[in-house]
Amino acid sequence: MTPYITYLIIGLTAYTSYQAFNDSSLKWKMMFNAYQVKHRKEWYRLFSSGLIHADWMHLGFNMFALYFFGPRVEYTYKALFGNIKGSVNFILIYVAALAVSSFYNVVKHQNNSNYNSLGASGAVSAIVFASIAIDPMSKIGFLFLPEELFIPGFLFGALYLIYSQYMAKKQVDNIGHDAHFWGAVFGFVITFVFEPSLLKAFVHKIMYSIG
Repeated sequence: MTPYITYLIIGLTAYTSYQAFNDSSLKWKMMFNAYQVKHRKEWYRLFSSGLIHADWMHLGFNMFALYFFGPRVEYTYKALFGNIKGSVNFILIYVAALAVSSFYNVVKHQNNSNYNSLGASGAVSAIVFASIAIDPMSKIGFLFLPEELFIPGFLFGALYLIYSQYMAKKQVDNIGHDAHFWGAVFGFVITFVFEPSLLKAFVHKIMYSIG
């Protein structure tokens, strides 16, 4: 079974990001800007901002994470709900996460015309945490670390949320930590909403591993 939806999202995002790299006016029109969303009702920016990135490294990091975690979620959804409904649910979680992950910043920065953000990080975080919800014991780590130092997904997820909240409060960089946090929470919760039995399995796997 080929994860067509994951590959389609990666291809579309790579294409639109490349176009925006070479067209600053297009990048501005697609970029998330809370002031434009709130006062000019340009709600499409909640979604279009996820199709563009700041540079090749930003794009590569997000699409690599989606390439790694997306297929697992897509396969599981299709196995649980069938090909059509599973595909729809997968698309829904990704697209909805773009909006959900940015909504906090719509409220927070609605009167700040200088606040801009872009990238698929919120949606990718949702997919990563959907994967954790499906298999909390799957090991996750960083490319530059040996696999022996990878940690269970549920522990990685907890540390990721703590880090995102901490950095969001510190506001020492230009990374959208709030979007990461809310995208992750959304992906985690909506997976259990789609299939409540996964929550019981999630808890059982963790308790078994530590018991």
